[in-house]
This record gives sequence, structure tokens and C-alpha cells, in this order.
Amino acid sequence: MDSKAITKIQSIILIAIIIVAAVGGGVAYFLLRGEGQSSQTIKIGVLADLDGFIGKSILQGAVLASEQINAEGGIMGKQVEVIGEDTDIESAIADPTVINSALTRLITFHNVDFIVGMAADQGFMVQESIAQHKKIFFEIGSTDEAYTQRVLDDYDSGKYFFRVTHNATSAIPGITGALLHLKELTSLNKIGFLSEDLAWTEGIPEFMDVVLPELGFNIVYKGKFPPFETIDFSSYFAAAEAAGVEVLMPLIAVGNEIVFVKEYHDRQSPLLIYGGILGGIGGVEAWVNTDGKCEYVAVSSSAVDANYPLTSKTLPFGEAYMERWSEIPDSTASISYTVLRYIITDAVRRAGTLEVNAVIAALENTSVETPNARDFAFTSSHDLMTGDPSDPDTDYTILPIFQWQNGEMVPVFPKKIMEEAGATYMFPDWPGPWD
Repeated sequence: MDSKAITKIQSIILIAIIIVAAVGGGVAYFLLRGEGQSSQTIKIGVLADLDGFIGKSILQGAVLASEQINAEGGIMGKQVEVIGEDTDIESAIADPTVINSALTRLITFHNVDFIVGMAADQGFMVQESIAQHKKIFFEIGSTDEAYTQRVLDDYDSGKYFFRVTHNATSAIPGITGALLHLKELTSLNKIGFLSEDLAWTEGIPEFMDVVLPELGFNIVYKGKFPPFETIDFSSYFAAAEAAGVEVLMPLIAVGNEIVFVKEYHDRQSPLLIYGGILGGIGGVEAWVNTDGKCEYVAVSSSAVDANYPLTSKTLPFGEAYMERWSEIPDSTASISYTVLRYIITDAVRRAGTLEVNAVIAALENTSVETPNARDFAFTSSHDLMTGDPSDPDTDYTILPIFQWQNGEMVPVFPKKIMEEAGATYMFPDWPGPWD
């Protein structure tokens, strides 16, 4: 299945999906070595901001996976070693020269076999380098359509690049499907958006202005607020309520989510919080952080973040990560863990060799269970294969919606998983249009 072309407006929808929970501090220093490595190791490079909360999660997920693989005898008898190089990519202004230098060190100095990390908007530079040196790269986070389109247009140079997170085309059916599912449950169709005023939210409500009316929805409110400062959300809720919003989708990722949720609960706003992106409310620690006021809030979240046993791998990963790092894992950690623990391991074992073209051919036929997917696979453009949430038979990667109910996150979308869990959607216990 080929990936569809994606627009810039669509692609920004996925920017914050992997930014679920901030973690602090650096732990990578003991891994930053490469001199004199044994030929009996398989070396995995991590290209990320090792001091940033995303980069740290990427590194820790990879380290945990390598330790588990090695405890089981390695891959084809070879031990797996993780080597990190810092890109500072999470700083306010990412420097392409720093990213290029880090990538070059991984390839030419450490001589890694595979690389997992974030190319961000330097994807073309990364692709040129990995093609020159014939190294396979697993991208986390970037949604630029041109990167994986290159696999189709120029296979010989593009074949080394694989994306392991959603692209925007695959996200659109999830957003619209989730709203259609809620409308089926509630008959509510007046939608509002409240967004932090950052680049990643730019254009999303306007794009939905085109898509949602065709599906029977009416967007009645679009609000924006300044990020990086404490916000009093009372005026924003008042405006949404005055506009007649029945379902509010938040696009909040950088620190105001706790205040937002508490205001919603305390004012008993007569609308539903459903879907969208709500930063740290998508993880199990949110119940404590909000004093239980996230009750009834439903947000897009991975199974790992929700601590929901979507697959046989989900809870064991969370438990092992907590034991290893004394932290609750986020979805980013689970992605890098998945790349090493399942995707690379499976492909190399099936290929029976580390020869790059043989491994690429094996990767193109990947079909493995992971913490967040019952069947992880790639498209012919080396994008993440995603499932249609409305298809009850799909087992490919999806991004579910979980609702906080009595201190737990329960799946309320897609319908298949909701029914498997025996879950029901719960309305707030205060008056609203659901009465």
C-alpha cells in the first residue's frame, strides 16, 4: 500500500503526537563511546537531543531494548550496543550543522549499523548521508511527505529511510473517525478548537473547516491562546460555551494542560473534551497531577501512555521501563524500544545477515506485534502502515482515544477496542447538551 501525498497543513497535526510527557535530566553519558568496538556487536546509533525530554525518552527506550536483547543472547549471537550523539534539536533554534555533525560521527566514527532518531526538517540531509554510507535510518516524528515519497521516486537513494510514526494522511481518518464515532454515541455535532498559538497548531482548525462540514459537523468556535505562560482559561471556556460548542478538541502540548483540565472541571463546563492533543493528560500520572479533575476528559493517547493492554507487549514494556528507569514511559520511549526490540531484531533474524539490502528487503515485509500495534508493518514507501479506525478487522497501528473514568484510562475509540474492553463512554455528572 503506497502512502498518500500529504500537505503541509495536514502534516502539522502529528507534530505533538509523540510529545506526551516531559522527562528531565540526562543519562546518556556512559553510552557516548565508540572507539575500538568489537566486531561481535551490532551498534545502534541514537540521533537525538540527549538532554531534551524527547531525546532522553528515545535513548532510554533503546537502551532498555538492547539490554533485553542481550540478555536473550543478542541477535545472531551478536550483542547490541547503543551509542548516542547529541543534536540539540529540541532547542529553540535547531542548528543543521550540529545535527549533521552528530550524524557524521555516528556513521564514520562509531560506524553504527542502524540509526534511530529525529531528522526533523533536516530529512533530506539525513537521507543524503545515509544513502552515501548505506545505513538504515528509522525516523521518529517528522511528517514531511517528501521524505517517504522519495522512496517511491528514487528507490536506490531513498530505500534506507523508514518512518516509524504516523504521517498526517493516516491521522486524518483517526480524527474524523473519532468525531463520527462520538456523534453516533451522542448525536452532538457542534465542534470547537482551542489551540496554543504555536506553529504546530497553525491551520488545523481551518483544514477541519473543509473536512468536517461534509461529515455533518459544524465548527462554531476556534480559539487561540499564548503559550509559555500561565493562562486563565475561564474566558476561553466562556467564549466556547457562548458559541454553543458541544465538543471541544484541545491542541495543547507545552504546559497549560493541567490548568486547562482543572478549569474545565471546576466550572463544570457544559461541553465534552474529546480527542485532539492534550500533552500530559494522556499518561497515567495525570490523575494525580490534576487531583482527579481529568475525570471525563477523553484524549488521543497511545496504549503505552494509557497503560492499556492493547497487545501482549504493552504492559510488560511499561513494567520493565519503570523498573529500569524509575519513570513512567511515554510513547516516544516505546517507539525507539519497538525499533530495536522488534523491528530490527525481527528483520535481521529473517534476513540471516546484516547485509544492508537483505535487511531492507526483510524490513519491507515486517509484520510484528509491538507495545502499540497488533501488527506493525511498513507501506511500500517505508511509512508506518496504519489501520482504518472504522475497519473492525484492522490490526495495524492506530492512535486510540482514552477517557478518564474513576482514575483509569479506558478506550472509547475505535469502536472495536472499546467493545473489546467492555467500555462505555461516560458523560460528565453535571448538566450539558447530553441531558
